[in-house]
Amino acid sequence: MSTMTSDFFVERLQAWGVTRIYGYPGDGINGVLGAIQRANKKGAGIEFIQVRHEEMAAFMAAGHAKFTGELGVCLSTGGPGATHLLTGLYDAKVDHVPVLAISGQAEATSRGATYQQELNLDRVFADVANFVQEAAAPAQIRHLVDRGVRIAIAQNGVSVLILPKDIQDEPWQPPQHAHGFTHSGTGYQRPKVVPYEADLQKAAAILNAGKKVAILIGAGARGAAVEVVQVANLLGAGVAKALLGKDVLPDDAPFVTGSIGLLGTRPSSDMMAECDTLLMIGSGFPWTEFLPKEGQARAVQIDIDPSMLGLRYPNEINLHGDAAETLRALLPLLEHKDDRQWQEQIALNVKAWWQVMEERAMAPANPVNPQRVVWEMSPLLADNAIVTSDSGSCANWFARDFRVKQGQRATLSGGLACMGAAVPFAIAAKFAYPDRPVVALVGDGAMQMNNMAELITIQKYWQGWATPQLVVCVFNNQDLNQVTWEQRVMEGNPRFEASQQVPDVRYSQFAEMLGLKGIYVDDPEQLSAAWQEALSADRPVVLEVKTDPEVAPLPPHITLKQAKAFMASMIKGDRGAAQVIGDTASQLFNEILPGKK
Repeated sequence: MSTMTSDFFVERLQAWGVTRIYGYPGDGINGVLGAIQRANKKGAGIEFIQVRHEEMAAFMAAGHAKFTGELGVCLSTGGPGATHLLTGLYDAKVDHVPVLAISGQAEATSRGATYQQELNLDRVFADVANFVQEAAAPAQIRHLVDRGVRIAIAQNGVSVLILPKDIQDEPWQPPQHAHGFTHSGTGYQRPKVVPYEADLQKAAAILNAGKKVAILIGAGARGAAVEVVQVANLLGAGVAKALLGKDVLPDDAPFVTGSIGLLGTRPSSDMMAECDTLLMIGSGFPWTEFLPKEGQARAVQIDIDPSMLGLRYPNEINLHGDAAETLRALLPLLEHKDDRQWQEQIALNVKAWWQVMEERAMAPANPVNPQRVVWEMSPLLADNAIVTSDSGSCANWFARDFRVKQGQRATLSGGLACMGAAVPFAIAAKFAYPDRPVVALVGDGAMQMNNMAELITIQKYWQGWATPQLVVCVFNNQDLNQVTWEQRVMEGNPRFEASQQVPDVRYSQFAEMLGLKGIYVDDPEQLSAAWQEALSADRPVVLEVKTDPEVAPLPPHITLKQAKAFMASMIKGDRGAAQVIGDTASQLFNEILPGKK
């Protein structure tokens, strides 16, 4: 029996090191699925993980890439299966991680005939993909796989390969040694990228001249943690973290100010407002209002992606290079600052901030303070735990109340800030590291949107993992809470019941119905014990906590404009006005008038 094109396609993926594909079947991709099945029978195939929805497959591929640094791979049929991939692929694109998407397509012989599930997918994927191509002949497959995988890895982006159904089933024909054919090969080695010595010296001169140096790190600084600490110690600097860089440095370092931005900490905000020098490393942090005012600080930026240089702040020196390699080259040029007053003040601010966080977390609420959910979780996690967060108000508590330890990993949908990513990210983490405990922090809106269905995926596969520890913690407040607070504080409008009310669902009971463990908590005093029970259970757990929607996710500093908008929303008849005012108004005005009660 001759080798089919789909068999060669799978063999070529294996040659590139692909061992796992997240996807959902359909007739447009059945040829590839059959090839995976045949390869698996030979004992050296690719693991296929069946998800509940193609969007989740793309998120899992992105999660795999975020946690491992390797290529993530997802698969769908053509038509609607392919379009479902888009959201997860955009997450990979904007967070700069390598993902390969494989899509089926209507038969090549029917293209252009408005055939069933026929879409111009190369156009559909054109914006999200660094490389997208639809195969037209078996001889193309070799170079399409080679080029697509190489581009995804080298550019930390998305590649999409579209395979018409009939071409998958055609006999494999290698490219001929003739005009009109090309002969590609596998393999890619990431180069050492370091700026010129002259540019490093200019950067060092700026950093050495600074008296109040602030460092901002993102996901691009992962792998450079040692070098970042060395630079901070030499310069007497503080280090703030963009959300995607939350796990690059542990939060127990006294000069680490924590997250930055709307979900960030006051020490990070104050450091940026007062610094005279800024060093940004591997971060595309978007909110420039949380960076120094233009002209306030001299700035240096390091990034492996030149398109991100000088994008957020007018730097004097832009260093195109790998974070660790560039910092290693920069370190011998930096001078040790004897004056430690700036860094010591940062450490005092950080210590005071953690006390504020504890007070906020332990404050009474109705019934459970959502901040306390994460505050109680944090010290109970193992040193190798992995935590994912969804978008929404739970991301605030992930950003602030989760104190990352050395060796722990964490991520979320960063640039896209998409709802529904936490559970697929957690599943991908568990497949990549089956012996490590994983926790997903999820709001009830995201849970209802698509994460409940992926509990079925967990039920399908968990018994094959080395350890069963996977906890999905659901913040059940019956509210699309982040948007509610945006309506109040940014727009000055009361909560809009029609758009914000979420049906009350007993997620813990749904978990029990699936054969998982469900735990329900509506008493804050039970939180610690519930977390301990969940983290030591003999199967995956849904920990459902009835949280208070009126606990405000306060930004690090409240502006007078925001306070006025907030009070206007209360006056206009907000549902929870009395409780909200009692819980948060004093905090808001204390921000504006320090020392006033």
